[in-house]
Amino acid sequence: MATRNNPAAKLLDSASTCGEGMSMQFGIFSIGDVTRNPVTGRTPSEAERIQSVIKIAEKADEVGLDVFALGEHHNPPFIPSSPTTLLGHIAALTERIILSTSVTLMTTNDPVRVAEDYAMLQHVARGRLDLMVGRGNTVPVYAWFGQDIRHGVALALENYNLLHRLWREDVVDWEGQFRTALQGFTSTPRPLDDVPPFVWHGSIRTPEIAEQAAYYGNGFFANNVLAPNFHFKPLVDLYRRRFEHYGHGTREQAIVGLGGHSFIARRSQDAVAGFRPYFENSPIYGHSYPLEDYMRDTPMSVGSPQEVIDKTMTFREGFGDYQRQLWNVDSTGLPVEAALEQIELLGTEVVPVLRRELAAVRAPGVSDAPTHQTLIRAKYGDQPARRPAPNVNRGDNLTGSTPYQDGPVESDRATA
Repeated sequence: MATRNNPAAKLLDSASTCGEGMSMQFGIFSIGDVTRNPVTGRTPSEAERIQSVIKIAEKADEVGLDVFALGEHHNPPFIPSSPTTLLGHIAALTERIILSTSVTLMTTNDPVRVAEDYAMLQHVARGRLDLMVGRGNTVPVYAWFGQDIRHGVALALENYNLLHRLWREDVVDWEGQFRTALQGFTSTPRPLDDVPPFVWHGSIRTPEIAEQAAYYGNGFFANNVLAPNFHFKPLVDLYRRRFEHYGHGTREQAIVGLGGHSFIARRSQDAVAGFRPYFENSPIYGHSYPLEDYMRDTPMSVGSPQEVIDKTMTFREGFGDYQRQLWNVDSTGLPVEAALEQIELLGTEVVPVLRRELAAVRAPGVSDAPTHQTLIRAKYGDQPARRPAPNVNRGDNLTGSTPYQDGPVESDRATA
């Protein structure tokens, strides 16, 4: 695959010199669970949990974290059924933090709606947006949205292929297996500056998703929770090899993100004691393993700021240099006040040290974390960005075959 017309590939050359880039992004992700607090015995209402997620995102922005990501669920006990609505509100309340999804369901969402909703959110957030696409882990959601789980991988691949084109071509003709055909369709609004949000493909077990991320030169995100240490390394290594194969750069320049789960206190023993009731009463954590074993054998980071720093540094040793680290700090029934304390410690004592220590050992030529500004620079250089203006309404609410005044944009589907 040629790289000269590929902004993702050009990013490798421009990001380190364009000033707006950062070598690593650090942040938090929320799955928006509404869980009983095992210490008090109280379960918050959905209304309370929505407001707590907003407070958590504001706090992350306040302490200088780089990313806040929100999941997508369509069933109790979760609240983020409409991530774009909640992220749009958060965008209005924050100043610099990048907003993202910790999953956008490419299996059950119509890719046309994804294209339009997230392009609109990108405008509202003034470019502070990217998204992570994936399949999710709730089996009944397929039937709820009229899909068949047996087609899960094929749905994810086909729907993203269409989304990729909708964000890069003004007029799309398309026919596939899982939705009605498109003839002369234009997704509106066009992405801000005609630069789509950067896309991460999230997966814990599916090599086809790693392959697709590599094919397009997009990012690959391994959630790095609920599994033994470095369990996801084979998928990350596959993605790196295929990223190089498709001509986007060397495997070391592939764009990798990792998740994690942390609980921090100034003293290690206080962290373990404080987190124990939440861990032991969690339906996904504490019924099979002692906390100390889980801390040792998985990426979970429970301890003092220095212990969380040390644990995170092992991620780089196992997976190689990477671009994004997100932690979950607000699940298992943890009250919002405790979650805000976690974010304070991450932003003031953990992340500043990690920025320095990871930068000190970073290999030459490794890609910087992508931002809207670095993607603009990669696409346009010093030239002004495109800001498409529609042609006149013909009287039937349409503009004809050429929707924009500067004419249609036709992209190389494989390399754009």
